[in-house]
Amino acid sequence: MARGINKVILVGNLGNDPEVKYTQSGMAITTLSLATTSSRKDRDGNQQEKTEWHRVKLFGKLGEIAGEYLRKGRQVYIEGRIEYGSYEKDGVKQYTTDIIADDMQMLGGREEGGGMGGERAPRPARPQQGYDNDQGGGYGGARSSGRGAPAGGPGGYEQRPQRPAPAPQAPPMDDFADDDIPF
Repeated sequence: MARGINKVILVGNLGNDPEVKYTQSGMAITTLSLATTSSRKDRDGNQQEKTEWHRVKLFGKLGEIAGEYLRKGRQVYIEGRIEYGSYEKDGVKQYTTDIIADDMQMLGGREEGGGMGGERAPRPARPQQGYDNDQGGGYGGARSSGRGAPAGGPGGYEQRPQRPAPAPQAPPMDDFADDDIPF
């Protein structure tokens, strides 16, 4: 039997610049405020818009990329999972809802806030998830390299060997018709 699926896909605009913090071991934790807007027509035929705000957390290398290239107003694609939490503040229990990003893609052009328009950020390695504090601050463990602390190399992260660029391929044939699509 299936264990269940916890998957979130969001496309929206940043409400402010990313907030980047680092754990004691040097892992980046970036928080985004992402707005998604949906519209519908009410009974009278008037267009109604509703904006939802999402708190998105990005860890490790993915968080560093988001902190460096994303800016307020920029459109972004986020794929991840939803996570609920709670804490106590002044004797009152507070509840949180976060989107933990596994993948991020910057959308739009460079004029929308700088950065690498339309390019995909590399997906970090996905080690076993733990919630103990010795693996990156207690919020999902180390995600960028699958290790507890960053290794050597520029920025404290282990360098991967560069792959040669793929050979250019011929453009696809245009003998494809939309009538062939079954939906």
